[in-house]
Amino acid sequence: MEATQNEQNSEVNPPDLQPQTLSKNAQKKLLKQQKYEAKKAEKKAQMKEQKQRDAERKRKEWEEKLAALPEDERLKLIDSRKELRKERMEKRSEERGLKIQKLTQAKETGQNIVVDLEFSHLMTHSEIHSLVQQIMYCYAVNGRCSLPAHLWLTGCQGEMGTQLQRIPGFDKWIIEKENQSYIEAFSERKDDLVYLTADSETVLHELDLTKVYIVGGLVDRNRWKGITMKKAEEQGIHTAKLPIGDYMKMSSSQVLTVNQVIEILLKFLENKDWKASFFQVIPQRKRTEGDSENCQVVDGEVDEEEIKESEMKKRCLDVLSHD
Repeated sequence: MEATQNEQNSEVNPPDLQPQTLSKNAQKKLLKQQKYEAKKAEKKAQMKEQKQRDAERKRKEWEEKLAALPEDERLKLIDSRKELRKERMEKRSEERGLKIQKLTQAKETGQNIVVDLEFSHLMTHSEIHSLVQQIMYCYAVNGRCSLPAHLWLTGCQGEMGTQLQRIPGFDKWIIEKENQSYIEAFSERKDDLVYLTADSETVLHELDLTKVYIVGGLVDRNRWKGITMKKAEEQGIHTAKLPIGDYMKMSSSQVLTVNQVIEILLKFLENKDWKASFFQVIPQRKRTEGDSENCQVVDGEVDEEEIKESEMKKRCLDVLSHD
C-alpha cells in the first residue's frame, strides 16, 4: 500500500499549526455572529409559533366550510380532497422512484465527491450544526440533478456523527457514510484523490470521473487558514482549486460554503460550463470588482452569516420528507 500507516493516521491539528489570535476586526465579526445566532433563534421560535397558528386557522376554515354545506356536497368535497391528496402521493412516489434510480446509478458511474468531516473537533456545536444543515442541502440538491454525483461523508464520528444520525431518514440516504477517513476508504486509489483548496497552484479546468474530489467540511472563522492544503500535502495527495478567478471577481472577505462548492460541481457535471455554474450558484452579494487574484474558493469553508439557515432547512426537509 502506497500510503503508510503514519499518513493514514496523520493528525488534522499538528503541533505547529495553532489557531491564530483573533484580530480586533475578527472579534467584531465574532460578536456580530453571536448576535446573529441569538436573533436567528428568536426568529426560529417565532416562525414555529406562526406555523402552528396557520395550521390551526386552516383547520378551522376547513371545518367551517364543511359545516356550511349540505350533506351531499360535503361528502363530495371530502372525496375531492382525498383524491387530490392521493394524486399528490402518487406523484411523490414516482419522483422518489426516479430519484432512487438516478442515485443508485450514480454509485456505479457518477462522479465521486467527498465531504471531509475530520475537522469536527475544531468546531463548536453550532458550527457543526450549520455544517450538517449544508450536508442536508447537498443531498437534496444532488437528488434533483439530472446527472447526480455519488456523495461520500468520511470521518463521521463524534458529535458530527451524532448530529447526522438525527436527520430524519438519514439511514435511507443513498450516500456513502464512513467513520474512517477518505485515505482509508480509498486506500487503493490514493493517486485518484484530489483535495479542493484555494491554496493549490493547480487550477481545475475539467472534472475527471476517475478522480475523487474532496471538499473540506470546516467552519473556519479564519482560525485555521491553510489547514486543508497542509493536510493534503502531508498525506501526499493531489490538490486543485476551482477556476472561479477566470470568470468573476469576488470580495477577498467572502468564502463559498460547502454546499455552494458542491452545487457548483453538480452544475458543471450537467452543463460543462464553469461560468454558468458559478453565476447560477454564487450570490450577487459575493461578487465585486476587486482584484481577480482574490477570486478563489476558500477550501469549501463555511461563512455561516451567508446562509439563510432556516430557509435552507425548510427546503431540505420539504425534499427529504418525500423520500
